[in-house]
Amino acid sequence: MITRYALFEGHVHEGQTEAFRQAVLDELLPKWQAFPGALSVRVTFADSRDDGAPEFPLILAVNYPDVAAVEAALASPARAAGRAATEALLPRFFTGRIHHHVTTAHEYAL
Repeated sequence: MITRYALFEGHVHEGQTEAFRQAVLDELLPKWQAFPGALSVRVTFADSRDDGAPEFPLILAVNYPDVAAVEAALASPARAAGRAATEALLPRFFTGRIHHHVTTAHEYAL
């Protein structure tokens, strides 16, 4: 399985954490769920971190069956719509940058 992560590195504006989280779920999650070929979408909100660690208030993980599916999703109108919605939402709540990482996932059940 291939997982594409979007790491939101920075900080949520003072007093806006709950509003940010709700806006992500209400406004962005449906856009991300519409990516063609996506198997699942995981939205994670940070609750704590090690002293000195960079701040990632949001990490998005979208799973795909293969790299071809990732490439198709990135070229799709759904991705363009998701990007536009993200760019419209972030200035209201977030200061920082977003970077993406594509990984090959290996999961081992316990």
